[in-house]
Amino acid sequence: MLIIRPARQSDLGDLMGLSHAVGTGMTSMPANEGAWLEKLTRSEASFKTPANGPQGEIYFMVLEDTKTQKVVGTTALYAGVGLKSPFYSYKISTLVSASSELETTRKMKVMLLVNDYTGATEIGSLYLSKEYRHPGVGQFLSRCRYLTLADFPDRFGNMVMAEMRGWQDKDGGSPFWTHLGEKFFGIAFESADKISSVKGTQIISDLMPKYPIYIDLLPNEAQEVIGKPHESSSPALRLLEKEGFSFNGYVDVFDGGPSVEVPTRNIKTLQASLVAKLSGVEEQEIADDQSNLYMISNANITTYRMCLQPAEVSADGEIKLTQETIDALRLNQGDPVRYVKFREKRT
Repeated sequence: MLIIRPARQSDLGDLMGLSHAVGTGMTSMPANEGAWLEKLTRSEASFKTPANGPQGEIYFMVLEDTKTQKVVGTTALYAGVGLKSPFYSYKISTLVSASSELETTRKMKVMLLVNDYTGATEIGSLYLSKEYRHPGVGQFLSRCRYLTLADFPDRFGNMVMAEMRGWQDKDGGSPFWTHLGEKFFGIAFESADKISSVKGTQIISDLMPKYPIYIDLLPNEAQEVIGKPHESSSPALRLLEKEGFSFNGYVDVFDGGPSVEVPTRNIKTLQASLVAKLSGVEEQEIADDQSNLYMISNANITTYRMCLQPAEVSADGEIKLTQETIDALRLNQGDPVRYVKFREKRT
């Protein structure tokens, strides 16, 4: 069985392996043991801290194959971004100038360095090992975070956002970085990416220009990739759009990848999720049409677990699970269980 659970320091070896597989461009998964240990320590503390609103906590979770006890995927929520250290984005805006003598009005697109997402919840660190990329697994790993938002609303803010990896060429180069960021930092994209992931965003504050960047002054190859996701991020972006996320003109300061956002209350999976009482054991297989397949959480911050398994749901607010699922989620009869149908027809 595949389960999602909070990451712990004993996962370090597996997580380092996943970091090397990810490559550059995913700053939340650096191939650096020190950075990982700091993240894991913060995440473990976050799950143990009483809810008191978002204050920069990290809820980092892993997908574990219980048969091999190996970590094969990652997913995370970052509550209250920008409250511990500044969170930077470029905001695409329009400046208008006019000349009565020339009888002309000009509109110019500019990028402004902003901290508009301060206090929002960021979802990120989504990665699945290639050998586990079977139908539905990646979707489960992505959507499970919305069950977490529903389970513990007091731990998260009113807005959820995600930064998508920006477009890169076949050699891993970023035209956006080459023609903009590199001019101010004087280092290659991979080096800047690594420094920001390990040491934080202070280098952005120190070196990025505080004045508007006129997009029309950038070379065409840089303009063309502003707000364009990496090819590997396109499936994840489509999943986010189905949940209600949209692009509102914010891009990453390093690679120009799009940031998408949605009010927490409008997330489709969160809206569709329900809570039932565990009322018994029902051994069953997944139906051919997957009509009995559910994403399920134990809704318990102390022993938090989620899985994708069959269930029998009654109209009177009760749910029956297989014994394997009950054991995996560490449930007892009568416990509350949050669930949402996995293949719900959605518009």
